Amino acid sequence: MAGGKLTPRQKMINLMYLVFIAMLAMNMSKEVLSAFGLMNEKFESANAASTQTNQSLLMTLDTKASEAKGDFVAAAATAHKVEVITKEFDAYIATLKADVLKGFTVDSETGKLPYESMDKGDNIDNWFIGEGYTKKGNEIIEKIEKYKADMKAALGTDKKYASIVKEVESKFSVADVKNKEGVNIKYLNYHFKGFPAVASVAKLSAWQNDVKKAEADVYNSALGKAAVEAASYSNYQAIVVLDKNAYFQGEQVTGKVVLGRYDENTKPTSFQGPGKLVNGQAMISLTAGGVGEQNINGQFSFLEDGKTIPLKFAGKYVVVPRPNSATIAAEKMNVVYRGVVNPMAISFAGISDKDVVATAPGLTKVGNGKYNMSPGNGTEVVINVSGKMSDGKIATDKKVYRIKGIPGPSGTIRGEMGVVKGPKSNLQVATIGAKLVDFDFDVVLDVVGFNFKIAGQPTVVVQGNRLNAQCISALTKAGRGDQVTISEIKTKLVGSSLLLPRTSPVIFEIQ
Repeated sequence: MAGGKLTPRQKMINLMYLVFIAMLAMNMSKEVLSAFGLMNEKFESANAASTQTNQSLLMTLDTKASEAKGDFVAAAATAHKVEVITKEFDAYIATLKADVLKGFTVDSETGKLPYESMDKGDNIDNWFIGEGYTKKGNEIIEKIEKYKADMKAALGTDKKYASIVKEVESKFSVADVKNKEGVNIKYLNYHFKGFPAVASVAKLSAWQNDVKKAEADVYNSALGKAAVEAASYSNYQAIVVLDKNAYFQGEQVTGKVVLGRYDENTKPTSFQGPGKLVNGQAMISLTAGGVGEQNINGQFSFLEDGKTIPLKFAGKYVVVPRPNSATIAAEKMNVVYRGVVNPMAISFAGISDKDVVATAPGLTKVGNGKYNMSPGNGTEVVINVSGKMSDGKIATDKKVYRIKGIPGPSGTIRGEMGVVKGPKSNLQVATIGAKLVDFDFDVVLDVVGFNFKIAGQPTVVVQGNRLNAQCISALTKAGRGDQVTISEIKTKLVGSSLLLPRTSPVIFEIQ
């Protein structure tokens, strides 16, 4: 209870205890018993406050060990050993207090024990036998000796702890005590045998107070001046936090610089976001989204004073197309064809497709980045493109495409081009068609007319894509080896009234 620099409150408690010990020789009046109860309340209140203070000191020491490393790491390890030793011995003393208080109950209205009725001490008679100790008494002595030995082993030979070891040895000396007649009395007998229960409880609370004081002394010695100093700024890092992780050329870069530190003792209880907790840290892992600006957010949860404290976070990153192919453009080949649907892909590097707008006569959007171009009249078309960047600014560009007509097809008989051979019967039932050779678009052509010519006979003009009666009549007059020329083939796209350029003729040789 004594030693070191004590507060006026602690000195008062110690003085009260000494006064009340002296009064034991007097008749135990109700007032004296109540006074012992009051003293016990003071000790227990001081012990509760010491427990919280010691926890705070230990947390401070852990923080310093995390930040400053060095000697603080070893000091924290020693402190945690003392924490375990202290809790173990304090808990054991609490069991002794429970033995003393058997049969006594707390008043539901006042919240206090019946101090004035606690004038007997027979609950702990099983500690003593004659002038010696029972098995229980020897157990108590062994626990005290173990506490002292454990503290000495934990604190070692470090000079800054020497005075603490000496004080623990002194306060918990279990040597025999000489009474006023000079007779040696065993330690427990001198302090507890025959004492009222209320006095024994107060004495045991005083033990707990001494234990907690020794614990506090260790923590303060380990911390040194660090217990009252702020964390060293040399352990902080200046961290650049930009508003996003990618910028366009010429765009304003915005963000902030903050001071931060990494503390392995500050561990969240849970994490919600794109990742998981690993050793108290949130490890981010996610697949990049579509091209453009993306959001990343989540929440840490910490436990403070029994309450869950949420800590939300939010950030942004920009996704750009992966450079897995080169951009190669044949400038003279920027062509779209009139009469067919020209599929086009239009995008802006670094801008999401949903924020890109493309306009041109005949251009229609069919999906994000996907368009169809159906050019009209003229020889060229200009496609204008704009994209909204993450900072709200608009980027623009344009591209000129030449408009060309569909090339002239080749005539076919039964789908064959050039000179087709066969009997007259094959030609009579054949369909006259047309085919686009080496054209990149899949189109369906329809023949709506042609000229039918056999050498030595008049030309027959046909409407449709099959031979008419006049053609068949002329064909009956032809013989083996004669050639039939199908020319002036009129062709258009299926579903369109636009006639294509001149279709080359096809010849049928009769066999």
